[in-house]
Amino acid sequence: MAYTTINKSSLHMNTKLYTGNNIGNQSQSVTGVGFQPDWTWIKNRSQANSNHRITDAVRGVTKEIYSDLTAAEATNTNGLTAFGSDGFTVGSNGDYNNNGSAIASWNWKANGAGSANTDGDINSTVSANTTSGFSIVKYTGNATVSTIGHGLGVAPKMIITKNLSRSDAWPVDCRAANDGAGGIMYLNETGSLGAYGNTSPYPSTAPTNSVYSVGTAGNTNYNGSDLISYCFAEVPGFSKISQYTGNGSTDGPFVYTGFKPSFVMLKLGNAAGENWTIFDTKRNNYSLAYTQDNFNVVNSKLYPNSSGAEEYENFIDILSNGFKIRTASAGGNGNTYKYIYMAFAEAPLVGTNNIPANAR
Repeated sequence: MAYTTINKSSLHMNTKLYTGNNIGNQSQSVTGVGFQPDWTWIKNRSQANSNHRITDAVRGVTKEIYSDLTAAEATNTNGLTAFGSDGFTVGSNGDYNNNGSAIASWNWKANGAGSANTDGDINSTVSANTTSGFSIVKYTGNATVSTIGHGLGVAPKMIITKNLSRSDAWPVDCRAANDGAGGIMYLNETGSLGAYGNTSPYPSTAPTNSVYSVGTAGNTNYNGSDLISYCFAEVPGFSKISQYTGNGSTDGPFVYTGFKPSFVMLKLGNAAGENWTIFDTKRNNYSLAYTQDNFNVVNSKLYPNSSGAEEYENFIDILSNGFKIRTASAGGNGNTYKYIYMAFAEAPLVGTNNIPANAR
C-alpha cells in the first residue's frame, strides 16, 4: 500500500486526562482530544473497583464493554453519551465522572459508524482508518472456521476481540509474539500464550491485507453472537507492535520504536501471572520520577485486566526513538522472559532531511 504522511500523531490517537465533576447527576463534556474519537477507552484512576469502560462508534454511544471483565455488552445511559468533534460527553456514572476522580481516556480515530465489508466468509461492518492502521470490525458469529474483512489494506499485527452477546474472555491475537510466530493471550487475564489450532479463538492462519481468521471458539465466533474486533497494523513512524526480551536488571533493554512513544501497552508473553500494563506520557508521578534523577521516566501504571486504582513504579524511560525498561520485575523485565508491546507515537520521528516519518 502507498504511504501518506502523518504530520501529527495526536490526530489519530491521543490520551486525554480529565477530572470527574458529577454532583447531583451531572454530565461533562470532555474536550481537547484533537479529533472526534471512534474508540474511547476510559479508566477512573483514583478508585479501586472501577472497571475499564470501552465505547466505540460502530456499536454506538451508551454501549459499553469492560477489558477487566468477561461480561457481555451493556447499555449505560449515564456512561459515554456522545462523541463530539473534539472529544466526548460522559454522564453521571462514577467510573466515567465521579466527582474529584482523576480519569484517563485513550482515544483512537477510525472512520465513524462504519460501512459494509464483504471481503471475508462472514460479512462485517468496518470502520477503518487506513492512514493510522486501526479498524473496528463488528460481525455475527457462525461457529465455523471463517475469514472476516478488516478494511485496513495491510495485515494487522494485533487483533483484540470481544463477544458482545455472552460472558466470554477477550482473546488477543498478537503476530509479534513467540518470536514472530504469533500467539494468543487474553486481555482480561494474566495468563500466558495459548496454543493455536482450528478450535482456538484464532486459527494459525496469519491475517492478510484484507481478512483475518476466526475459529469455532465462542469468544470469537459463537453462532448468532454479535462480536467486535479492534485491529491494529504496524505503521512506520506512528505505531509499533513487537516483542522484546527481558534481562532481569533495572538497566533493562532499550526497545527501538522509531518514534517517541506517547502510549505503551505491554504484557509478559511466555509465562503466566503478570498483568497487562498501560503507560502514557500524560500520566506521571513526577515527585517519584524526579527523586530518581530521571526526567524521562514514566511510572504511572494502569492494568487493563484489573479494576484497581493507578499504581506507581519507575518502570520505563520514554525516549525520542523508543523506550528503555527500568524495572527488574517480572511484569516487564524478567530475565530471558519475552514481552509483547503495542506503542503509539507522540510525534513522528524526523530525520536529518526534516521529513516526517511515513505512514500508511
